[in-house]
Amino acid sequence: TVESGAGDSVGLRHGRDHLCCLPEAGHDFQRYFNKLRSLRQADTESFRTEINLLFDQLISENYTNGCASIRKEDVCALLVQACQLVHLKQEHLVSKVCQLIHHLLNRLQVIVDEKNLDFLLAYSISALKQCSPWMHIEILQALAALVYNNGPKCQKYLPDLLGKTGILVQFSAPTQPDPDLWRAAVHSMANLCLSVPGQPYLEEPYRNTCFKIFLSVLQSPQNSGVDDITCCTLLQNALKGIQSLLNGGKMKLMQTDLLGSLLAVLKKYMFHGLPAFSIEMPAILYPAPLPQYDGRSPPKQEQMESNTAKQVGNKRKKSRVKQKKCQLGEESEDREEANLIPGITMLRIGARDTHNNLYLGPQNSPAKPSFSPAVPEHLSPQCPSWKKVSSSESEYSDSEGGMQSKLRSYQAKVRQGSLACFLSTIKSIEKKVLYGYWSAFVPDTPGIGSPQSVSLMTIALKDPSPKTRASALQVLSAILEGSKQFLSVAEDASEHKRAFTPFSVTLASSIRELHRCLLLALVAESSSQTLTQIIKCLANLVSNVPYSRLKPGLLTRVWNQTKPYIRNKDVNVRVSSLTLLGALVSAQPPLPEVQLLLQQPCSSGLTNSGAATPHGLNDPEWWKKAPFSELHGEALNNSNRTPYEPCWLIRLCVSIVIQPREDAPSDSDMGSMPGSIYEPSPVRLESLQVLAYLVKGYFEMAQNYLLELGKVACKCMEETDPSIQLHGAKLLEELGTGIIQQHKPDSTISPDQRVPVGLIVTFWNMILIGPLPGALQNEQHPTIQTSACDALSSILPDAFSALPDDYQVLCITLLLGLNHSENPLVKAAAARALGVYILFTNLRQDVMFVADTANAILMSLNDKSPNVRAKAAWSMGNLTDTLIVNMETIGPIFQEEFSDLLLLKMLRSATEASRDKDKVKSNAVRALGNLLHFLQPYHLVNPRFSENIEESIQALISTVQGDATMKVRWNACYALGNMFKNSALPLGTAPWTAQAYKALTSVVKSCKNFKVRIKSAMALSIPVKREYYGSVEQYSEIWGALVLALQKSEDTEDFLEFKYCASLRAQICQALIHLLSLATSADLPCIQKTMLEKGDTIRSYILQFVKSGVEGDDASMMATPTEPQEREKMLEKAIEHIRSIQELSESTDEKKVAGVAYLEAILTSCIQAVES
Repeated sequence: TVESGAGDSVGLRHGRDHLCCLPEAGHDFQRYFNKLRSLRQADTESFRTEINLLFDQLISENYTNGCASIRKEDVCALLVQACQLVHLKQEHLVSKVCQLIHHLLNRLQVIVDEKNLDFLLAYSISALKQCSPWMHIEILQALAALVYNNGPKCQKYLPDLLGKTGILVQFSAPTQPDPDLWRAAVHSMANLCLSVPGQPYLEEPYRNTCFKIFLSVLQSPQNSGVDDITCCTLLQNALKGIQSLLNGGKMKLMQTDLLGSLLAVLKKYMFHGLPAFSIEMPAILYPAPLPQYDGRSPPKQEQMESNTAKQVGNKRKKSRVKQKKCQLGEESEDREEANLIPGITMLRIGARDTHNNLYLGPQNSPAKPSFSPAVPEHLSPQCPSWKKVSSSESEYSDSEGGMQSKLRSYQAKVRQGSLACFLSTIKSIEKKVLYGYWSAFVPDTPGIGSPQSVSLMTIALKDPSPKTRASALQVLSAILEGSKQFLSVAEDASEHKRAFTPFSVTLASSIRELHRCLLLALVAESSSQTLTQIIKCLANLVSNVPYSRLKPGLLTRVWNQTKPYIRNKDVNVRVSSLTLLGALVSAQPPLPEVQLLLQQPCSSGLTNSGAATPHGLNDPEWWKKAPFSELHGEALNNSNRTPYEPCWLIRLCVSIVIQPREDAPSDSDMGSMPGSIYEPSPVRLESLQVLAYLVKGYFEMAQNYLLELGKVACKCMEETDPSIQLHGAKLLEELGTGIIQQHKPDSTISPDQRVPVGLIVTFWNMILIGPLPGALQNEQHPTIQTSACDALSSILPDAFSALPDDYQVLCITLLLGLNHSENPLVKAAAARALGVYILFTNLRQDVMFVADTANAILMSLNDKSPNVRAKAAWSMGNLTDTLIVNMETIGPIFQEEFSDLLLLKMLRSATEASRDKDKVKSNAVRALGNLLHFLQPYHLVNPRFSENIEESIQALISTVQGDATMKVRWNACYALGNMFKNSALPLGTAPWTAQAYKALTSVVKSCKNFKVRIKSAMALSIPVKREYYGSVEQYSEIWGALVLALQKSEDTEDFLEFKYCASLRAQICQALIHLLSLATSADLPCIQKTMLEKGDTIRSYILQFVKSGVEGDDASMMATPTEPQEREKMLEKAIEHIRSIQELSESTDEKKVAGVAYLEAILTSCIQAVES
């Protein structure tokens, strides 16, 4: 019979070359099929002989080459016909039918349709129940072929197969004495668990049953009577089954014991069959922040190393053939596995060996190192010994070597299956759960005298199979992806002198060991595919590590090791190398270490060698001998403008993008277009990405190349490849954004170090006369239009006003036109760009432009796309900011020229948008506040406005009180405060006054977010007249709410809010002092009452406010005076006001007079404390 094992993708599925057959075979198949259909069932010897011969002919037919003339329908019909002709009591023929099912479905890659599947499954299950045990294995093989990719269609047979007494459950029990039957049952179950996209998956009880069985298989000790290959196929089936369950999407490992049990067996089988490793794992791995003992047996290790030394010595005596050097090209997995010897000298990666590590000095490079002569070449840690074994040195005979090679291949597939299953596990659990097991799978620096713990890096460094090494690196990349928050606590920048090791130091140590091991793997690797995975893994690591909290030097080692691979012959290696360099320069915050690396000599570390491990770099002074213009043209050398040295990486990326390649494209350059003279598209795209990262993080260095980079962007946008055009536009946007950031008022860059406005104007003239207008009108590629819009919105306002008028008109016309685009991405980008332009000084004073922009934004605000509406709402907020600025700077002239009808439309649209989703609502309420501030007295008496004004105010009040996000409520409080600034509104007398104050006082007392509380207290301190606060009762409620809020200013369940406590208290104190300065004699009783009851609390906080106020970032979010003298004057003014009220009231009420005197005494003590 033909064996079925999980080693061939769970079901012995072959490649595409097995899909077809020779024309003769197809003709013979049809002839056999017709003959089978002509037979009639009979219980005679001649019938049995004839059908048996027919089955043998069908099974022995060659189905491996030729055409695909055999139809799927015919195969299914033939199998059904065969089953109908053979009764279950004819066991020999049933056996042949099962062989035929298994053979044809696997060889011809046929998935049985639902109708025929129903019959064939019923037949197979009946055979399992009725036929003799000797047939069960062949029936299960047929069953496995039938259910492959057919799990959703087997629902009605699941009770028979997976129920409590189901056939597969019984046969796959760990107590099953027949290992072949056990393997066949687990194989069938694994095939049944395969998920089919868009189809219903196994119900939870069946999923749990299968998972427990697969896990029990993996946990079962190996039976000494089972041969190793059978054991390997059994393990592969179980691993593939668990992987299928996890990939189905509904299997969630929520229980710690369940997840820990799975991770324990996965770690065990990651090392299955790996020489020199005998891993003893606990039954369950528990999450822990510190490395766990993973039980590698020292005696076995010593014995293995002893055997290794003997074998190596014998081989060197027997064979005088020189050791082969590490091959630099791609080596096939089979050849490497075939050349592996069971006992090998293992590569030591302990921290105590770091003095031999090539990459610990920045002058070294990933080439053959010059170690001490005392270290034999074959023991060099730069190239593991398994790579240097010559096939002529094998001590096996041909037959023994063949069996050993086959076993190693099966063991490697177990390791690969375990790693693939681990990858699926990572995707099915939360990251915060995964990182509890960090120390079990990620290396850490061992203690003195302790062995190196086994981890994923052990496999990446020591496994003989390139595919397994790549799988381990893929898993490590998945662990590192998104680990920024977890790794952010790592720190070793300061010396640790404590009695215990903090977790931050332990994590930093693990990060350093990861860098060390990955760089060692980079040096030792010969497979281009695995080399790509190493570099990608490094890029993931670099993207998530907080280098600003670690001692410098790590990035220098990564940098110097990576640079030579930019010129590797394999395009994937080149792309991943550029990705890694992009991760280095995009590390935040920008690092001085990276800046120094960018200023290295431009050719340092670069080589045009096509080798996977570059050679010829041993001379530490070699870069001085390389010509400066070897890679780059002199046109880019304009570094005399600033003290910065030329940036070699910018020059390199520019040369990759725009300069023709010197050599002919290799076979690996899959991204090259036929006849292309440039680097393959993926390499050019990654280079453009690196340039964008460089501009974003190190603009002071990139600004030396402003015009050159602009030309690069223009050239890219002129090409036919949409991806190149898109990245060119992205680069242009980053350049524009960098200029804007540099010219901001709060920029720390001195004016003489900024890009001159004249040069910026020249830059944008070049862009606008170039391909940008064409890209904006490229309707075939909306993404390019979108990026071009973003680029156009990144122009410096001062530079825009200095552009020729026709260019200014061109920009405005293009944006207004794109606002009518049917593509939501383009429309959203155009709406946002108009929101940027409306803030330009020379445009915001143009009433016609403001009106055109307002109409365009109003149209986008009604779009069906939420993204368009969100961008339009943001632009509406900017537009209304402009209205306020014009009102304050230009005055009534602008208000009179601005259309009342357009203003009314804006008010209605903003009110409607305030009921939209939170992303729209947050800016809609901001716009409402500005509009209500902008309204004039004649608007308020206009009947068309009055109803809409009332509705707008109610919208703001409901938003403050609602359950929207904190950003929305913050903006709503800000908007109410903005509205209070309009003296034309009937604040204090209108019915909505009480509602507005009630909403704000409720927030200031009880909102969980302190920033919202601060903004509500600020709004309460804005009215400038006592009558705006309404009645005495209303004033009393506001005063009482602020006092209560002051008492509760430290009450929070969220630790993150504590940093805003001081700001909140200061803003409340400012509001209380403001209320005191406006108080009337009628308000004194409520003030007196709170002062008598809570005077000490109020006194301490007001004293603190007057003396220190708020400093740092918190001051920017507040409206309180920043200088102590100003705060003191506020307090003095309030005291004078209270004293004048007392004098005017001439009250004879002793309690009232005493209360006022007590208040005056408290406030006076504040003044005395400040003066002292």
